[in-house]
Amino acid sequence: MNVIEVTKANFEAEVLKSDKPVIADFNADWCGPCQMLKPVIEELAAERTDVKFVSVNVDEQNELAYEYNVSSIPCLIVFRGGKEAGRSVGMKPKSEIVKLI
Repeated sequence: MNVIEVTKANFEAEVLKSDKPVIADFNADWCGPCQMLKPVIEELAAERTDVKFVSVNVDEQNELAYEYNVSSIPCLIVFRGGKEAGRSVGMKPKSEIVKLI
C-alpha cells in the first residue's frame, strides 16, 4: 500500500523528517467524505513517487488532530521540510489535490 498509516509514535519520522513533501490525510472511518476521498489519495500515491502520502485516523490519533488544529475532516495538510505548507478541508477532486502538491 502506498499510503502509510501514521500514529503519534511514527509521525515525526514519516512526516516531519521526510526528505520529500508529505500529504497527510486526517480522516475517520465513520466519515462519508473521508471514505470517498480515500481512493483518490490511493490513486495519487500510486502515481506520484515525488510525494509521500500518509493517513491519520483522528479517532485513534486525536493528539495529532489537536496539535494540527484539525476540526473538520477530511483534512489534507501538506508538509514540506517538517512545516505545514498548505491545507485543504473537505472532499476535493483529484485536480485540486494535485494543485496542493
